[in-house]
Amino acid sequence: MLPFFRKYLLPGFIFQSVVIGGGYATGRELVEFFFAAGPLGGVLGLLVSGLVFGVVMALGFEMARVTRSYDYRSFCRQLLGRGWFVFEVAYLLQLLLVLSVISSAAGRLTAASFGVPAIAGTLGLIGLIGLLTFAGSALIKRVLAGWSVLLYGVYLLLFIFTVQHFGGDIVEAYKQPLKNADWLGSGILYSGYNLAVLPAVLFAVSTHTTRRETLGAGLIAGAIAVIPAVLFFVTMMAHYPDIGAAPVPASVLMAELGIGWLALIFQVVVFGTFVETGTAMLHAVNQRLDTAFHERNRRLPRFARPLVSLGFLGLAIYAAQTIGIVDLIARGYGVLTLVFIAVLILPLVTVGIWKILHHR
Repeated sequence: MLPFFRKYLLPGFIFQSVVIGGGYATGRELVEFFFAAGPLGGVLGLLVSGLVFGVVMALGFEMARVTRSYDYRSFCRQLLGRGWFVFEVAYLLQLLLVLSVISSAAGRLTAASFGVPAIAGTLGLIGLIGLLTFAGSALIKRVLAGWSVLLYGVYLLLFIFTVQHFGGDIVEAYKQPLKNADWLGSGILYSGYNLAVLPAVLFAVSTHTTRRETLGAGLIAGAIAVIPAVLFFVTMMAHYPDIGAAPVPASVLMAELGIGWLALIFQVVVFGTFVETGTAMLHAVNQRLDTAFHERNRRLPRFARPLVSLGFLGLAIYAAQTIGIVDLIARGYGVLTLVFIAVLILPLVTVGIWKILHHR
């Protein structure tokens, strides 16, 4: 792997791969956060999110480097002191919420695409996540980075074909004046929720040795994560505002385009993003457990890694079946967003900066 890619681009691709499955792969999350601001306000809000992503990721990467804290338990103990457990509780709740969303979406996607029972897609998701968490960090890095590059290409194709077929509708949508909705606040809230995955990405910067590398990788990560979201949001404006009522807006876009091969590739890639997100977030839990074992001069048994993953997935699937994807997103995202702003972002831009500047 080329040094520049490994140091500056790989952390961003891993961050994007974690964010997208629980953040905007289905399009439903973009509806919840940005549709109220309208077409133009939604794009402005996403750009704000990208800026916040970049700044906070840069600070987080640098603090992890200077304190040698590459799992979320060690990182949050450095950042929050005795209050670190608050982040862990919130992270585990968010983990269950995201796993619920992606397991439900994976079932819907496979049922709609291939005419098989939804449980087949859910079981496929479980199997692939279990396999990757068993394999460990090296393979996870390669899979997440490679799939993210492929995803970029597919989102670009979706954007190009939608502009070709519905470009006039998109232009009409953007002729609407900027709404009075709080697009700035929406952008901050959206970044606050998604930045909760920051500790799940820290393993990607464990080889960084200079401040230039960590700050550069963090700022680039913000751009890498938000560019596909902007393209996707603009694409959705071809069917604004009706698409806002769809449980999985991405499926509506594919149906309206009617390009069979693109729909198939998109569905496969989106399914892969669900696997990426679940794998990275569960890998962070395994890394946290491994650190706790290491402090007791023991090692987390390798077979325990997929078992931990399967346990969380089982709870999440039960929640998805009981509540439903739309209600899960509407109920869960708002509250957890405020929690993560309070226990991660604000401490990072205050205590984190102080520790970075004064650490020896």
